[in-house]
Parts: sequence; C-alpha cells; structure tokens
Amino acid sequence: MLRLLNSSDPVADVIDAGTTMRFLTAYFAVSNQQKTMTGTPRMCERPIGILVDALRFLGADITYEKQQGYPPLKLNGFSYSGNNEIAMRGDVSSQYISALLMIAPELPAGLTIQLEGEVGSKPYIEMTLKQMAHFGIDYKADWKTNRITIPPTKYQPQPYAIESDWSGASYWYSIVALAEDAEVELLGLKKDSLQGDSAIVNIMRHLGVESVFTERGVLLTKIPPAASIGWDFTDCPDLAQTVAVCCAVKGIRLSLTGIESLKIKETDRIFALQQELKKLGSELVEIEKDHLYEVHGIEDAGLINSPSIHTYDDHRMAMAFAPAGMVFPVIIEEPDVVVKSYPGYWKDLSKVTSWEEV
Repeated sequence: MLRLLNSSDPVADVIDAGTTMRFLTAYFAVSNQQKTMTGTPRMCERPIGILVDALRFLGADITYEKQQGYPPLKLNGFSYSGNNEIAMRGDVSSQYISALLMIAPELPAGLTIQLEGEVGSKPYIEMTLKQMAHFGIDYKADWKTNRITIPPTKYQPQPYAIESDWSGASYWYSIVALAEDAEVELLGLKKDSLQGDSAIVNIMRHLGVESVFTERGVLLTKIPPAASIGWDFTDCPDLAQTVAVCCAVKGIRLSLTGIESLKIKETDRIFALQQELKKLGSELVEIEKDHLYEVHGIEDAGLINSPSIHTYDDHRMAMAFAPAGMVFPVIIEEPDVVVKSYPGYWKDLSKVTSWEEV
C-alpha cells in the first residue's frame, strides 16, 4: 500500500494484497490517475467486477485487460457522472464497500450507498466509517435499511494511535489454547475495539482462553474449554481458519456458518481447510450447502506424524496451522507467506517455543 501510494509507476502491482487492490483501484480512479492494476496469478483470479461497475457508474473509465470482472484492469481517468446514489450487494466483500466509502467525501455531491441483501463483515464497514469520522468526515448510517450517506467533505489531519491487529492476535489465542500451560500478554489491543476480529475474545473463551484487559493490552490465561461450539463467522471470516484448526487439535466439535466469502480469499479457504485438516486426522464437513459446516476433532493426537501443511500462497493458512505444533510436530510449507500481514510471526513464535527452518 505504502509503496504504491508513493510510486508514479503506471503499473500498480499489488502482488497478493486484496485490500490494496480494492482500496487503490477506487483511490486511483477518483483521483483521475491512469494506472494498470495487477497482481499475482491468484490475485487476478479474485473478482473485482462489483467495485469496477460501481466506479464506472460514478464516472471512472476502466477497462479489463483480460477476463471481464477480474484484474488486470486499466484505469483511464475519471469524469464525474453526476450520480451520487448507488446500490450494491452487501454480502460479497466489505472491502468493495469500504473502498467506495473512503472516496465518497471527494465526490462533488458525496455518495449514498444502498446495500442490498444481507450485509457481511459489517464491523469492517463500521470501522471504516468511524475512522473516517476521526478525520473529519460526516456520515449517516441507517442499519435498518442498510443505507449509508456521506456528504462532500474534506479530510482533516488528526493524531491517531494505531491499534494492534486482532487478526494477528488470534494466532496467539490459539497457541495459548493448545499449550499445556501458558500466560501471554498481547500489547496494544483495546477492549472496545472497532476491529471485527476482536470477536476472538468471546470465541476463545469456549476454547479455553480467558482475556483480561490491562493498561498495556490483554492478558491471556487458560481456563477449562467447552466440548463444542457453534459460531457465525459472517462478521469475522478471517478467524475461521484459526478457530477450525484449534478446535480440530483440541477435539472440540465446531459448527461454522457465515464462511461463504472464504472461497474468494487468497485461496479457496474452505477447500484448503478441507484438504489440510485431513492430514491432522480431522475433517471439515459441509452439512448444509454453502451455509453450515462442521469440524470434527482429532481422536488421538499421539498418532499424528509430522504432517506437511500446504499453505496455498495464503498467509492465514500458515499461521492458523502453526500452533498445532504445540501438540505435535508439524511442517509448514512456504512459511514466508506470512510476510503479507505478520512478517515477524516466526520470530515471535520462537520466543515461546522452538521452530526449526528446514
């Protein structure tokens, strides 16, 4: 993100960063920049048509260089259409919505977004709006009608302390849950966080981890786990892999809903989980098509012999399966994928256990 914001290169290569692809496509478009947006082969398989259609409606000239609806795409400039109200699906990716919200104040007449259908990852939309408000942007969000209105306003510089990442913290919850004995303090996390993945606090209480907030962050300690848990991941889909692996290893039966969006992430995460959980002697079973899934726990962890986990170029696959190493040896293929969101992951893990790079 930083590299591309500071670059005058006509080609913006986001590599495998979906958030960067979506946010910068909107930003470069509305700021009338001519750019070619591209990324890794997998990035170019991830849909962006909903966002492109919305930007075209607002006045962006965007063409696809290969397959319709997918990167790479060419931004050819922006001429405001006069449209200041748009309808779009709310159940695909909150990043499309956040991308539009952040450019809305820069449009001559602002923007009203009418979200259609169920709204997924709602906490991420609310987080975007509250961050915008911190920097001087007015908005009105009616969640009964799923209608968001932002008038034309100018962003104002303000001091802001950036919170630590709850998504990254989730792996430490898993480590504590799977360790025989543990006490870990995670710094820089807030009790009343805007981040949707702060839901890990309540989820992990069922998996045997208690959270006590301190002046510096949150202290994790072990408590007795439940025998089973059911959770709707609609508002926190990035936690699903971590929780699924942790439940599998601990022998806790897990029912999951709200994970449909995992199919269009860095990889098809549902398929990836199904393949790799088998190597642990567990399985992710589809109970109701595209709705309800179950993870069946491992019967005897002592029988597992150093499974080699394929990561599918997905940072969260690597970090979700690594904590299983607290119980039995596990090999993580292509460990460098963690650089996308948590570059120091392996170094941090080395502080509490021994990890060997092969």
